[in-house]
Amino acid sequence: MPRLVRICALAAPALMLVYGLLRVVDGLDGDRHNGPAWDVGHVAFFVAIVLFAVLAVALRALDRPAAPASRILVEAATVAVLFGAGCFLWVITGDLSEDFRSAAPLPDPLELIGPALFQIGLLILLIRLVLARRLPVWSPVLVLVGFAAIGLDLDLLPLGAALVLAALLPLALSRDARLTTGQHRPVGS
Repeated sequence: MPRLVRICALAAPALMLVYGLLRVVDGLDGDRHNGPAWDVGHVAFFVAIVLFAVLAVALRALDRPAAPASRILVEAATVAVLFGAGCFLWVITGDLSEDFRSAAPLPDPLELIGPALFQIGLLILLIRLVLARRLPVWSPVLVLVGFAAIGLDLDLLPLGAALVLAALLPLALSRDARLTTGQHRPVGS
C-alpha cells in the first residue's frame, strides 16, 4: 500500500502536467479538439484521475482514526474524491468520444459539483496527514493553489499541475516508517 501511495502521488500529478502541456500544444494552431495532442493529453488526464482516486483510497487506508466523527470525515472525503473522479472520467470520455458525449452527457450540476467534491475530498485527506505530522503544512496549501489556478483558467493547467506535483512530492519521496507500516500519531479524533 505505501508503495502505491508513492507511485500515485508522483504519477497522478505528472500525468496531469502532461495533459496540461499537450493541451497547450494542441491549441498552438488556434484550434483545440482536433488531433493527437488532444487525444494523448486526454488519455493522460484520464489515467491521472484514476490514479488520484487510487491515491485517495490508499490515503484512507493509512488514516484509521479512533473517533467515530473522524472516521466519518475520512470516509466522506474518500467518497467525495471517488464521486468527483467519476464525474471527471465521464467528461473526459465525452471529450474523447462525441458519440459518448451525445448519448450520455454529464448533467450540468454534476459538472460543477463533481470537481469541487474531488478537490475538497483530496484536501481533507491531505490535511489529516498534516495534522498527523506525516506531511508538511505547505503541501495541501500548494494543492489548493494548484486547483485554484486550474479553476481560474484552464490555460494555467500546466502551472496548477506543477504545483500539485510539488505538493505531493513529500508523499512520493517519503520513506517514513509511519507511511510504510500505517502506524502514526492519531489525528485529533
